[in-house]
Amino acid sequence: MRPRAQIATLFHLDKCIGCHTCSIACKNIWTDRKGAEYMWWNNVETKPGTGYPTLYEDQDKYRGGWVVDKGKLKLKATNRVKSFLNMFYNPDLPTMDDYYEPFTYRYSDLFNAPEGDDQPTARPISMVTDKYIDIEAGPNWDDDLSGSKISAENDPNLKHLSDEERLQLFSFDRLVFAYLPRICNHCLNPACVASCPSGAIYKRGEDGIVLINQKKCRGWRFCVSGCPYKKTYYNWHTGKSEKCILCYPRLETGQAPACFHSCVGRIRYLGLLFYDADRIEDCAKVPESEMMEAYWDLILDPFDPKVIDAVKKEGIPESWIIPAQKSPVYKYVKQWKIAFPLHPEFRTIPTLFYVPPTLPVRASYESGSYNIESKTFFSDPEQSRLPLSYMAKLFTGGNETIIRQAMKKLIALRLYERDKSVNDVDSAEAKKLFEDANLTPEQAQEIYRLTALATLEDRFVIPPIKREEAVEMLKPTHQHKGEAGVAFPVKIKRGL
Repeated sequence: MRPRAQIATLFHLDKCIGCHTCSIACKNIWTDRKGAEYMWWNNVETKPGTGYPTLYEDQDKYRGGWVVDKGKLKLKATNRVKSFLNMFYNPDLPTMDDYYEPFTYRYSDLFNAPEGDDQPTARPISMVTDKYIDIEAGPNWDDDLSGSKISAENDPNLKHLSDEERLQLFSFDRLVFAYLPRICNHCLNPACVASCPSGAIYKRGEDGIVLINQKKCRGWRFCVSGCPYKKTYYNWHTGKSEKCILCYPRLETGQAPACFHSCVGRIRYLGLLFYDADRIEDCAKVPESEMMEAYWDLILDPFDPKVIDAVKKEGIPESWIIPAQKSPVYKYVKQWKIAFPLHPEFRTIPTLFYVPPTLPVRASYESGSYNIESKTFFSDPEQSRLPLSYMAKLFTGGNETIIRQAMKKLIALRLYERDKSVNDVDSAEAKKLFEDANLTPEQAQEIYRLTALATLEDRFVIPPIKREEAVEMLKPTHQHKGEAGVAFPVKIKRGL
């Protein structure tokens, strides 16, 4: 056993209202610079939908992540030979059309318009060519478009659904969608780190945050093609790659990342996990349907005396043990098993987890009335408007058994609280649901408290993190924010 510490995150999708406050908070702090106009380190997608960049989940197109080939773990997109041959032409990169062409508006057309009978307008201007353009895409272009034949029906996760399931999902009276916020997963087995020829990307040893050394980056962009989630971006102005840094300057001062702190729905949780570094390769090699069991084995119990002794021997600060024990991420993922990573089959072992949405049951509109197909709005996961097979494809590598059990727990929790407040739930039915979900009333109460009543301190349990280099605190990094972000006190130059 070789324990390591990881700052892990969790998003509760039942609470996300799709306000994009998180995206704007991140944008205003980190990517409001030349060359970073199209970057959204935090974005919120609508599912079903194609996401941002378009179809990023389709690894037949982008070839990101890892594959198991003859018992060995290999990058899907590249290797040493391919990196050398494709150094000046990478065929697996997203294009500008897959993101969107950055644009602004020529407001002078409004301010300086001559007097006339027509209302002047500010037309969109490309920030690349400085010419007028017709806007055809954006970071949340498919926002709320659950029934769109362009966005929703092209979702790669729908490919394995039956024709009947697709018909039910896109029937007008059964349209449904859920919001999916995304940031960098800060994976335990990051493909972006393994893809970088110059070794510019690294994973911080003390907390697991994945960063890019701007001085070492050569702009080869293999990190972009290697990441299956497309959360590494190329800055065309500086010639360097950039990505979410989990607001580590804020974490080092005890503050939650900007997108977490600004979240209106309070869907975001942050905590510490201990994991066994010796098991990473074995975890990444298991069949897709067994990924979650491997995840649970990988995460160590911070209450186990053997784990605590091993943590101390590995040099992890003793002050990090209590934050790991209080971690809300550990509770959702390991104790309650109701939170899962996005696409574990990409084998990068993400440390961003999601509590899946508990959606209303299927219904139909007949004879002027809206008829649900169940006595209660939350009773059977099989009656969920989003098919279990779809959510399993998103979160559990296609394992429907695991996602079904998690949904049963979430539904039993809802009926438990409804019974306490409204008292209209049949006690026999509630007891049966709790037995099927393997949930106790005590667990239900604890899940409810952390989900609905959690304070800021409950949601963000931040260990005392030290800066890598204390001298950074003495240099005025903010004056170069417009040139290269706030991470470096010198201007970043293009080239070698």
